[in-house]
Amino acid sequence: MSSTKKYHKNYTEFQDTYQLVLPLNLEGLIPEDESVRLLSHILEELDYHSLYQAYSREGRNPAVEPSLMFKILVYAYSQGIYSSRKIEQACRRDINFMWLLAGSKAPDHCTIARFRTHFLKEVCEDLFGQLARILLKSGEISGKNLFVDGTKIESRANKYTFVWKKAVGKHEARMQNQLSGRIAEINEEYIENLAFSPETAVSDLEAAAQRLEERMQSQGIVPVHGRGKRKNRIQKDQEYVKNCLERQKRYDTHKKNFKGRNSYSKTDPDATFMHMKDDHMRNAQLKPGYNIQIGVDSEYIVGVGVFPDRNDTNTLIPFVSHTEGTLCHKYESITADAGYENEENYLWLEKEGKTAYIKPLTYEKWKKRSFRKEIGRRENMTYLEEADCYVCDYGRILWNVGKKKKKSVTGYESCQDIYRCEDCTGCPHFGGKCTRSRKGKQLYVSKVLITKREESLKNIMSRDGIRYRMNRSIQVEGAFGVLKHDYGFDRFLTCGKINVKIEFLLLCMGYNINKLHAKIQGDRLQSHLHETKTA
Repeated sequence: MSSTKKYHKNYTEFQDTYQLVLPLNLEGLIPEDESVRLLSHILEELDYHSLYQAYSREGRNPAVEPSLMFKILVYAYSQGIYSSRKIEQACRRDINFMWLLAGSKAPDHCTIARFRTHFLKEVCEDLFGQLARILLKSGEISGKNLFVDGTKIESRANKYTFVWKKAVGKHEARMQNQLSGRIAEINEEYIENLAFSPETAVSDLEAAAQRLEERMQSQGIVPVHGRGKRKNRIQKDQEYVKNCLERQKRYDTHKKNFKGRNSYSKTDPDATFMHMKDDHMRNAQLKPGYNIQIGVDSEYIVGVGVFPDRNDTNTLIPFVSHTEGTLCHKYESITADAGYENEENYLWLEKEGKTAYIKPLTYEKWKKRSFRKEIGRRENMTYLEEADCYVCDYGRILWNVGKKKKKSVTGYESCQDIYRCEDCTGCPHFGGKCTRSRKGKQLYVSKVLITKREESLKNIMSRDGIRYRMNRSIQVEGAFGVLKHDYGFDRFLTCGKINVKIEFLLLCMGYNINKLHAKIQGDRLQSHLHETKTA
């Protein structure tokens, strides 16, 4: 028996009796305390002049008003929706998004993606700064202490798209070495004065390929290819030189893309290969990612930085400077963990008139008994200030024998004093716990760093320091926990440093509005610091 049921592409032809009834006004369907109302009100206060200028004055008007589109994106990120297709779907199905659109047609995913990557390129950071300044002006942000921390977030690029600086250098050197020998053979056999130098490799190879091409034409040699064809020696040399030329151009492109790094991704050149915290295979696999820095004040994210560095040491100065420029406000103190400690950072904070609450790098080690038993450590030796020498546990003296200058990646030059023991023979710790060097025990000591480290230790052990350290753990590490775990943001959807920063700025704006909503509903407005509790 054949079925009489017909299926149509247009489902309205089924003529089902069900009818969906929606009110013309969605106002009654949105709860009074819904965060989307607060988001629309806060973002309405921003100045979108620069955003409208990003659009061309010619041609048709945008499908959705730019300010409305920005609200849609920020609200989507605040709800953990990041894909342009899922945002489009939410605009068609979610009444909160419909309410934000205020009767406008739902944008498609291409419009959303184009708005995010093209139109927000120059203005997103300005809009983020405007929101932060509104919170500062209203008293929600204290403007006194900035809590800084960083995390690594994976790039969109595949983990097997790596390019290593050492590998490029090794292959380039090998190719140039072989090429020099081949050029010498060509000069001896049939072409004279064919030059090659590593400094002018591309131009030399182009000239060599051109001269070999002319040699083939002058001798009437027709290039042959394929099985059963015998190539002339000149054709082989010309193809080899052309192949080396292509490789040299590729190596030059790689070296240009490194930008002081040791690795980068082919599909996302701004991403650097790093060790991620999520290492499920426990094989220390490197993945392309970005070092994301945030500054938190009164539980709100007031600064965002994207860096290629695999550690946080060299990010503090540019990040704090950029954050203060965006916020148009100077902070009194900076609180950070041990990853930010170095001499340059201490001196810069002192120069800027900021109190440093930075945990010393060896702070946790000092608490362990095993550390205090390491007699080869400077901290476990006695320093005689008048004689400017150290005395080890066995009574041997380490004299100051000179100075050494050390230059960092950022160009900062520090001065270290060298202390050396004249004779370590007979010491029971020689070759074991202390040193194995035949020259004797040596110490490299930066007196400036030691002084600043002691000052910072005194700061973090004070009453305010303990309170700030506790709040740093709660506020800035808690913010990363919410963004990565609760919001599920553990990988970027776009490539390139600019696009990545736009994504994270949108995420942080959504986070800030959610935080303001939670504080309003919890009667916690203008609460800046959590109080320490005593047992």
